[in-house]
Amino acid sequence: MTFSIKNSLSAIGLTALLALVGCGNPSVNQSNSETDSNSNATTSNPSKLVVALLPDESASTVIQNNEKLEAYLESQLDKEVELFVSTDYSSMIEAASKGRLDLAYFGPLSYVLAKTKSNIEAFAAMNKDGSATYKAVIIGNKEAGIDSFEDIADKTMAYGDQASTSSHLIPKSMLAEQGLKVKENYEEVFLGAHDAVALAVEKGNAQAGGLSQPIFESLVEKGTIDPDKVVIIAESKPYPQYPWTMRSDLDPELKTKISQAFTELEDPEVLKPFKAQGFDPIQDQDYDVVRELGAILDLDFAQLSK
Repeated sequence: MTFSIKNSLSAIGLTALLALVGCGNPSVNQSNSETDSNSNATTSNPSKLVVALLPDESASTVIQNNEKLEAYLESQLDKEVELFVSTDYSSMIEAASKGRLDLAYFGPLSYVLAKTKSNIEAFAAMNKDGSATYKAVIIGNKEAGIDSFEDIADKTMAYGDQASTSSHLIPKSMLAEQGLKVKENYEEVFLGAHDAVALAVEKGNAQAGGLSQPIFESLVEKGTIDPDKVVIIAESKPYPQYPWTMRSDLDPELKTKISQAFTELEDPEVLKPFKAQGFDPIQDQDYDVVRELGAILDLDFAQLSK
């Protein structure tokens, strides 16, 4: 699943998304809750857990692909599990902010945005090839001679979706660090998906583009992209993988069981949709590298909490 992310917020735009997340107060569902006598904090131990998955394909497809995850979690947690797929990232963020999701699988940027208004915490990220990180790449059209940052000047740069981490936020920050600013030094176009970016660059419809490195490698491996027609201009530094999150007000014992269920998961059939070898523990500060991109692109995530 992770390598076919198709963020669907381009119609709203990143600015509108920030406004959406920045308004309203979370109203966490505290049904089946009890008060911790030591801290007076309200904790929740629901009989059914709502588990949200990324809307990278149709809801029915995502749910069908993760039926084994549903069964695994039910067996490990001894609770009913309901898989939930929102129509887009903004809907997923809104649902989390209102406490409607007990567990949720976010992208790095959407997690950072959701965290500003939601009572959630990151606890696990997928491990692939021994790492819980991934990179973005900037690619260029070889026939057009685009093989350096300088060549992108006055050209068209393709991105996936405005709320994408590896197909917008990361590559745009890489260009900014090289002194290339959108509209001043190059034009941008949003195509909605990583594969669309790679195809546009291959065909010369865009001279350069940014996308997830694992997705690009997968497209080359499958023969979707001809490596003789595109060149990798640069790859980013590592960024933390897509995080699993849980409501912070869940019962502590339940939270421990949830974390263990993921970090001890070894069943290849359950892991198959994620194309992962397993899940590693992760914490909120691991996503500070994503927050730092806000300074580069003049996106003040801190304002979202006001």
